[in-house]
Amino acid sequence: MDLEHIAKLTGDIKAQVKKAVVGQDSAIDLLLVALLSDGHVLMEGVPGTAKTMIVRCFAASLDLDFGRVQFTPDLMPGDVIGTNLFNFTDNRFILTKGPIFTQMLLADEINRTPPKTQAALLQAMQERMVTIDGENYALDAGFMVVATQNPIEQQGTYPLPEAQLDRFLFKHIVDYPSREDERAIVRQHGHKTTMSGPAAFNIEPVATLDQLEEVRRQVETVRLSDDLVDYIVDLIRASREHPGLSFGASPRAANMLASAARALAALSGRDYVIPDDVKYLASPALRHRIVLSPASEIEGLDADSIVDDIIEQTPTPK
Repeated sequence: MDLEHIAKLTGDIKAQVKKAVVGQDSAIDLLLVALLSDGHVLMEGVPGTAKTMIVRCFAASLDLDFGRVQFTPDLMPGDVIGTNLFNFTDNRFILTKGPIFTQMLLADEINRTPPKTQAALLQAMQERMVTIDGENYALDAGFMVVATQNPIEQQGTYPLPEAQLDRFLFKHIVDYPSREDERAIVRQHGHKTTMSGPAAFNIEPVATLDQLEEVRRQVETVRLSDDLVDYIVDLIRASREHPGLSFGASPRAANMLASAARALAALSGRDYVIPDDVKYLASPALRHRIVLSPASEIEGLDADSIVDDIIEQTPTPK
């Protein structure tokens, strides 16, 4: 599959999503980049900003199995990955698979479940398999987690630990829409109080798993020059030395940023990465991997401002 076909395929996916979703171009772009680079996405935003709708419509545009878990405080790991149940008829255990056995998993309100259940996703997100009663089970090809969380409610929530956050390629902040987009939302969806599903907007799958795997193979061939490898490494290492941070990004972040930059280049119709690809992805790739120092928090700084400062201070390759 050449770059022209990749551009058409991604354009078709965007067109399907936009049948129901107004604006949110950056969210759709990051989901596409993550999909093509085998990554996972955490979407954070206040209620009513269409986080779940974006993911449902994105999944509907793909010919992939889709599963959803509504995370709650009483959810157990077995409710996510599955469990072995004893069958008294033939005196043996039978595996009952959980919703994680799918290709695209929506982990809705992931911060509402305790760390024990959150950890059930760790192995799946990193190794594409789960372990149940000591036996490993491979997940379907193309497995991807898109999680949502609400940043404003603290009661009854459990912040994701750093090890869990590091498994996500991106953390995307879903902001309020512009006034123009909000007017368009009211025009399109303001005829009833409930939100219709993707089927109501005639969203159809336009990409198969075989096509996605072919695109992924093409993405792996996108050129990343030695200068850009150095640039990515320098950005990551600078995060560990920045005075405004207690902890910087891990080596995994460098690998993920490089892979994502290749995917973004392919989506942009190029077979080579440019510095702007890395800069565009730096904030969503790093904002959840760095820990602000107490002094930065007192000064009211946030992760994005620190990342911007790191980008500004790191020499850009010519």
